Amino acid sequence: MGMNRFCTALTACTAAALLAGDAAAGSASADGASIIAPLAAQSLLLDVARAGDRLVAVGERGHILYSDDDGRTWTQSDAVPSRTMLTAVTFANGNEGWAVGHDEIILRTLDGGRNWVAASYRPDSQQPLLDVWFENASHGLAVGAYGSVYETRDGGRAWSARKFTYQALPAPKGANADDVPPDYHLNKLIAAGSRLFIAAEAGQLFRSDDGGANWRQLPSPYNGSFFGLLALDADQLLAFGLRGNLFRSNNGGASWQPVASGATAMLTDGFVRADGTLVLVGLSGTVLTSTDKGLTWILQQQADRKGISATLPLANDEMVTVGESGVNRITVAGK
Repeated sequence: MGMNRFCTALTACTAAALLAGDAAAGSASADGASIIAPLAAQSLLLDVARAGDRLVAVGERGHILYSDDDGRTWTQSDAVPSRTMLTAVTFANGNEGWAVGHDEIILRTLDGGRNWVAASYRPDSQQPLLDVWFENASHGLAVGAYGSVYETRDGGRAWSARKFTYQALPAPKGANADDVPPDYHLNKLIAAGSRLFIAAEAGQLFRSDDGGANWRQLPSPYNGSFFGLLALDADQLLAFGLRGNLFRSNNGGASWQPVASGATAMLTDGFVRADGTLVLVGLSGTVLTSTDKGLTWILQQQADRKGISATLPLANDEMVTVGESGVNRITVAGK
């Protein structure tokens, strides 16, 4: 699996059409069932989530895998109605979950990831959804390329598409007030306390204080794309993106300070351990840890240098990662 292909999957560089219309309700007609692959656990996987005690990972060719032993063994779901690249997955509880991907597909499961149905599928859009978030088992948002936003209030049975709009920062002096802002790729959506935050391309960051109904643009510390956010608490956040760029906010995104990460590769995901240790991952096998709330970082680069797209904590110093080489369990000491 080449690094260029991995980067393309993460950044959605080939997405090309504008958002239009409403998503179909119920079970949409997708592009054919995902094929069972003996090496699916070693294929390109882009996200992993917890469904109760189960882990569920998604990736290329509609592959969805689940593990009931903390990632030691994996079973590929044989009931996925799509071969489309899946980019993100989330669960509201141990049973109800949703996955999104290219062609604006949205899948839904009611049994912890064993069986899936298509709730929305728009191949004519030729663009991906890149993340999905649920407030509870009823209300959720999916975001993606060119400012695409889908919302559901019935647990993902029906989705409505709407244009991403936001309150912009004051235009810089000399800017043309008539300039129409571009439709940014919305790469990551997270909750921090009662607020929602979006990390987007071209240095864009957005915040909602009302569950995603309204958004406002935040000041940005750099012009490169952001691919991830990590909430430390309701006000403290980390934002990260290309070339190891890492920034910290202590006031809900109102201002940002650069943090030396020690990494040079794109950063993609992270988590906070129960003991307060912070972990970030990225391309080229990048694993960063911090034990001082993100002020300083230790780089523990993996020997295979394979790109890591997403990660979750396991017991002790172990973690599960998904990415260019599929699923892996690794041990990374926080101290």
